[in-house]
Amino acid sequence: MRRSSLVPAWIACAILAAQLPAGAARRAGTGSQAVQPPAAAAPQGAQAEARPTDAQLGVPVYPTAVFLRSYDAGRGQRYYIFGVGSPFGEMVTYYRNILKDKGNLVFEVPPTHVFEIGRFRDETMAFPPSVTIKDYTFSGSAGFPNPTPGSGPDRFPTLIQIVPAPPGQP
Repeated sequence: MRRSSLVPAWIACAILAAQLPAGAARRAGTGSQAVQPPAAAAPQGAQAEARPTDAQLGVPVYPTAVFLRSYDAGRGQRYYIFGVGSPFGEMVTYYRNILKDKGNLVFEVPPTHVFEIGRFRDETMAFPPSVTIKDYTFSGSAGFPNPTPGSGPDRFPTLIQIVPAPPGQP
């Protein structure tokens, strides 16, 4: 497995954490559920991004997953981030069954599991098509803070990142 397939997961996490109010990312890992980051106002004129369809992504999204946002990955690719209220192990089992693939546990701490869903083509892709699942409850963390003010839940135990093949690619 190529390490470059892990880059989108870390970039997305860094970008989402950077959008939190100052100090919220540090508080998220303390295990204290009493401390909540203050709600941030959405930028004026900002429109909510539409949830992508399973057909656009090339894989089914877990039914209760909450679409957080997408990012430009380059070379015509985007990656899509979803928060899930279900535990990491349940998400890995779900995608093992759906994709008929065992995937790879690429990190034990924090637990991160990757399923490659297409062949990487260096000449046309920035990242390999994949589904990455990451556990945000490791080391006593309460989960990943929901970046959408006023929407529930407050935190997601697990994030799913989907990198589909660029349009026109199998």
